[in-house]
Amino acid sequence: MPEFRELLDGYHRFRRTDYYRHRGRWEELQGGQHPPIMIISCCDSRVDPATVFDLSPGQAFVLRNVANIVPPYDGEAGLAGVRSAIEFGVTGLGVRHIVVMGHGSCGGIAASLKGGDQGLEGHSYLDDWIALLDEPRSRVIDDDSIEDKQTGLEYEAVRQSIVNLRGFPYIAEREAAGKIKLHGCHFAIGKGQLYVLDEESGAFRPD
Repeated sequence: MPEFRELLDGYHRFRRTDYYRHRGRWEELQGGQHPPIMIISCCDSRVDPATVFDLSPGQAFVLRNVANIVPPYDGEAGLAGVRSAIEFGVTGLGVRHIVVMGHGSCGGIAASLKGGDQGLEGHSYLDDWIALLDEPRSRVIDDDSIEDKQTGLEYEAVRQSIVNLRGFPYIAEREAAGKIKLHGCHFAIGKGQLYVLDEESGAFRPD
Protein backbone atom coordinates (compact mmCIF):
# COMPACT_ATOMS: atom_id res chain seq x y z
CA MET A 1 0.00 0.00 0.00
CA PRO A 2 1.85 3.08 -1.25
CA GLU A 3 -0.41 5.79 0.18
CA PHE A 4 1.65 6.59 3.28
CA ARG A 5 4.83 6.68 1.21
CA GLU A 6 3.11 9.20 -1.04
CA LEU A 7 2.42 11.36 2.01
CA LEU A 8 6.10 11.28 2.94
CA ASP A 9 7.07 12.12 -0.63
CA GLY A 10 4.75 15.13 -0.37
CA TYR A 11 6.46 16.18 2.83
CA HIS A 12 9.85 16.12 1.10
CA ARG A 13 8.48 18.25 -1.75
CA PHE A 14 7.20 20.68 0.87
CA ARG A 15 10.64 20.83 2.51
CA ARG A 16 12.31 21.55 -0.83
CA THR A 17 9.82 24.20 -1.98
CA ASP A 18 7.17 25.87 0.19
CA TYR A 19 9.07 25.53 3.46
CA TYR A 20 12.07 27.37 2.08
CA ARG A 21 9.90 30.01 0.42
CA HIS A 22 8.21 30.71 3.80
CA ARG A 23 11.09 29.79 6.09
CA GLY A 24 11.07 33.10 7.90
CA ARG A 25 7.35 32.77 8.52
CA TRP A 26 7.76 29.24 9.93
CA GLU A 27 10.49 30.45 12.29
CA GLU A 28 8.24 33.31 13.41
CA LEU A 29 5.32 30.96 14.01
CA GLN A 30 7.25 28.70 16.37
CA GLY A 31 6.84 31.45 18.95
CA GLY A 32 3.02 31.27 18.81
CA GLN A 33 0.00 31.76 16.58
CA HIS A 34 -2.25 34.79 16.15
CA PRO A 35 -4.63 33.91 13.31
CA PRO A 36 -7.29 36.57 12.61
CA ILE A 37 -9.70 34.04 11.09
CA MET A 38 -11.32 30.81 12.22
CA ILE A 39 -12.77 28.52 9.54
CA ILE A 40 -15.26 25.77 10.37
CA SER A 41 -15.45 23.39 7.44
CA CYS A 42 -16.23 19.82 6.51
CA CYS A 43 -13.57 17.14 6.87
CA ASP A 44 -14.30 16.01 3.30
CA SER A 45 -11.00 15.30 1.52
CA ARG A 46 -12.06 17.41 -1.49
CA VAL A 47 -12.57 20.63 0.44
CA ASP A 48 -9.38 21.80 2.13
CA PRO A 49 -9.75 25.43 3.30
CA ALA A 50 -6.00 25.99 2.91
CA THR A 51 -6.35 25.12 -0.78
CA VAL A 52 -9.67 26.86 -1.46
CA PHE A 53 -8.58 30.13 0.20
CA ASP A 54 -4.87 29.85 -0.70
CA LEU A 55 -3.96 30.30 2.96
CA SER A 56 -0.49 31.04 4.21
CA PRO A 57 0.88 29.44 7.41
CA GLY A 58 -0.69 30.94 10.53
CA GLN A 59 -3.45 32.76 8.66
CA ALA A 60 -6.42 30.70 9.85
CA PHE A 61 -7.38 28.49 12.77
CA VAL A 62 -9.25 25.64 11.08
CA LEU A 63 -11.82 23.30 12.64
CA ARG A 64 -13.08 20.43 10.47
CA ASN A 65 -15.86 17.96 11.15
CA VAL A 66 -18.54 16.00 9.29
CA ALA A 67 -20.82 18.49 7.48
CA ASN A 68 -19.25 21.59 9.09
CA ILE A 69 -21.75 21.49 11.97
CA VAL A 70 -21.69 23.84 14.95
CA PRO A 71 -23.73 22.26 17.78
CA PRO A 72 -25.93 24.51 19.94
CA TYR A 73 -24.11 26.07 22.89
CA ASP A 74 -26.06 23.88 25.34
CA GLY A 75 -25.74 20.70 23.26
CA GLU A 76 -25.13 17.14 24.42
CA ALA A 77 -22.10 16.51 26.65
CA GLY A 78 -20.50 14.20 24.08
CA LEU A 79 -20.21 16.98 21.51
CA ALA A 80 -17.79 19.20 23.42
CA GLY A 81 -14.86 18.87 20.99
CA VAL A 82 -16.24 21.41 18.54
CA ARG A 83 -17.34 23.80 21.28
CA SER A 84 -13.92 23.64 22.96
CA ALA A 85 -12.17 24.49 19.68
CA ILE A 86 -14.52 27.44 19.15
CA GLU A 87 -13.88 28.62 22.71
CA PHE A 88 -10.13 28.43 22.19
CA GLY A 89 -10.28 30.21 18.84
CA VAL A 90 -12.42 33.07 20.13
CA THR A 91 -11.33 33.55 23.74
CA GLY A 92 -7.80 32.13 23.50
CA LEU A 93 -6.62 33.28 20.09
CA GLY A 94 -8.92 36.27 19.68
CA VAL A 95 -9.98 35.55 16.09
CA ARG A 96 -11.88 38.43 14.49
CA HIS A 97 -13.79 36.42 11.89
CA ILE A 98 -15.49 33.02 11.94
CA VAL A 99 -16.26 31.48 8.55
CA VAL A 100 -18.58 28.47 8.25
CA MET A 101 -17.90 26.81 4.90
CA GLY A 102 -20.21 24.16 3.49
CA HIS A 103 -19.67 22.46 0.15
CA GLY A 104 -21.33 20.64 -2.70
CA SER A 105 -21.87 16.86 -2.74
CA CYS A 106 -21.46 16.70 1.05
CA GLY A 107 -21.78 13.13 2.34
CA GLY A 108 -22.94 14.24 5.78
CA ILE A 109 -25.75 16.24 4.24
CA ALA A 110 -26.69 13.28 2.04
CA ALA A 111 -26.80 11.06 5.14
CA SER A 112 -29.14 13.51 6.85
CA LEU A 113 -31.49 13.52 3.87
CA LYS A 114 -31.57 9.70 3.84
CA GLY A 115 -32.56 9.62 7.51
CA GLY A 116 -31.08 7.78 10.50
CA ASP A 117 -29.06 4.59 10.76
CA GLN A 118 -26.31 5.75 8.42
CA GLY A 119 -23.50 4.70 10.75
CA LEU A 120 -22.71 1.50 12.62
CA GLU A 121 -25.49 -0.75 13.84
CA GLY A 122 -26.50 -0.07 17.42
CA HIS A 123 -25.05 3.11 18.87
CA SER A 124 -23.46 5.28 16.19
CA TYR A 125 -21.55 8.49 16.85
CA LEU A 126 -22.17 9.41 13.22
CA ASP A 127 -25.95 9.12 13.62
CA ASP A 128 -25.82 11.21 16.82
CA TRP A 129 -23.84 13.88 15.00
CA ILE A 130 -25.99 13.96 11.86
CA ALA A 131 -29.10 14.24 14.06
CA LEU A 132 -27.99 17.82 14.76
CA LEU A 133 -29.23 18.56 11.23
CA ASP A 134 -32.76 17.32 11.90
CA GLU A 135 -34.24 20.79 12.31
CA PRO A 136 -32.74 22.36 9.16
CA ARG A 137 -33.51 19.11 7.31
CA SER A 138 -37.19 19.43 8.19
CA ARG A 139 -37.27 23.01 6.94
CA VAL A 140 -35.74 22.01 3.61
CA ILE A 141 -37.87 18.89 3.15
CA ASP A 142 -41.06 20.85 3.89
CA ASP A 143 -40.19 23.73 1.53
CA ASP A 144 -41.66 22.85 -1.88
CA SER A 145 -39.82 25.78 -3.48
CA ILE A 146 -36.48 24.00 -2.92
CA GLU A 147 -36.08 21.50 -5.76
CA ASP A 148 -32.47 20.54 -5.08
CA LYS A 149 -32.75 19.26 -1.51
CA GLN A 150 -29.04 18.35 -1.31
CA THR A 151 -27.81 21.87 -2.07
CA GLY A 152 -30.71 23.34 -0.13
CA LEU A 153 -29.68 21.50 3.03
CA GLU A 154 -26.01 22.31 2.45
CA TYR A 155 -27.00 25.99 2.49
CA GLU A 156 -29.39 25.63 5.41
CA ALA A 157 -26.80 23.78 7.50
CA VAL A 158 -24.43 26.74 7.14
CA ARG A 159 -27.20 29.14 8.16
CA GLN A 160 -28.04 26.97 11.18
CA SER A 161 -24.41 26.80 12.28
CA ILE A 162 -24.22 30.59 12.23
CA VAL A 163 -27.40 30.78 14.31
CA ASN A 164 -25.84 28.32 16.75
CA LEU A 165 -22.62 30.34 16.94
CA ARG A 166 -24.65 33.35 18.03
CA GLY A 167 -25.91 31.24 20.92
CA PHE A 168 -22.38 31.20 22.40
CA PRO A 169 -22.47 34.09 24.94
CA TYR A 170 -18.90 35.19 24.35
CA ILE A 171 -19.48 35.29 20.58
CA ALA A 172 -22.73 37.24 20.94
CA GLU A 173 -20.98 39.76 23.18
CA ARG A 174 -18.07 40.21 20.79
CA GLU A 175 -20.32 40.49 17.76
CA ALA A 176 -22.46 43.15 19.47
CA ALA A 177 -19.28 45.08 20.29
CA GLY A 178 -18.02 44.85 16.70
CA LYS A 179 -15.05 42.69 17.70
CA ILE A 180 -15.97 39.63 15.63
CA LYS A 181 -17.85 38.95 12.40
CA LEU A 182 -19.56 35.75 11.28
CA HIS A 183 -19.62 34.62 7.65
CA GLY A 184 -21.17 31.76 5.69
CA CYS A 185 -19.77 30.25 2.49
CA HIS A 186 -20.45 27.30 0.20
CA PHE A 187 -17.89 25.80 -2.19
CA ALA A 188 -19.17 24.13 -5.35
CA ILE A 189 -16.57 21.45 -6.01
CA GLY A 190 -17.07 20.82 -9.73
CA LYS A 191 -17.19 24.53 -10.61
CA GLY A 192 -14.51 25.62 -8.15
CA GLN A 193 -16.92 28.44 -7.26
CA LEU A 194 -17.31 29.99 -3.83
CA TYR A 195 -20.72 31.34 -2.79
CA VAL A 196 -20.95 33.78 0.10
CA LEU A 197 -24.00 34.14 2.35
CA ASP A 198 -25.76 37.50 2.21
CA GLU A 199 -27.37 37.53 5.64
CA GLU A 200 -29.80 40.30 4.77
CA SER A 201 -31.45 38.29 1.99
CA GLY A 202 -30.41 34.82 3.23
CA ALA A 203 -29.10 33.99 -0.27
CA PHE A 204 -25.73 32.57 -1.25
CA ARG A 205 -24.14 34.66 -3.99
CA PRO A 206 -21.07 33.86 -6.13
CA ASP A 207 -18.00 35.83 -5.12
